[in-house]
Amino acid sequence: MGARRREPVDIAIVDYGRGNLRSVQAALSRAGARPFLTADPAAIAGAAGVILPGVGSFHDAVTSLAGRGFVDALVTYAAGGRPLLGLCLGMQLLFETADEGGSCSGLGLFRGHVARLEGTPRLPHIGWNLVQRRRPSALLDGEAGHFFFVHSYAARGVDDAYLTATTDYGVTIPAVVENGNIMGTQFHPERSGGAGLVLFERFLEVVRRCS
Repeated sequence: MGARRREPVDIAIVDYGRGNLRSVQAALSRAGARPFLTADPAAIAGAAGVILPGVGSFHDAVTSLAGRGFVDALVTYAAGGRPLLGLCLGMQLLFETADEGGSCSGLGLFRGHVARLEGTPRLPHIGWNLVQRRRPSALLDGEAGHFFFVHSYAARGVDDAYLTATTDYGVTIPAVVENGNIMGTQFHPERSGGAGLVLFERFLEVVRRCS
């Protein structure tokens, strides 16, 4: 897929003060998208696809999302059947609850709880890890690949039906979740070289099919 380009599609990158926004924007452009940053919840309504990035604390991030009016906008967008992809903390925000920075609620688009990792060699988990596919995936090309991780928390209690891929870091960590148009990666595709580029290309194919 790396050499093929299709008509660019408009991808909104949610700017709520958290995430590698410019890196994500540059990677999506290379993949063939027409990405734009937005701090306006109303602006995502017209996008063919939405990226929810994230770096930092779950509590701070969800507070910022709520304060800027993005929580209801994102839930409504996903309910409309259009593709939403969360990256790293952005994936964690798709779940029901978390205890990072104090107990708080996420977007509730996936069942599960985000908790601090235990039983790992060290924290934070930083670096390249092998991601292994567990079931058919819209995002992953092949059975396994290496992607770049930076995190200390991860989702627990993920429904097996939506757990597309995992990685091992002393414990098994959910790495990719997918439920139709709602998707998330615990790793950073924008920092994962060629494998990340292919993942974004595949996301754009999902967007085109939904459009």
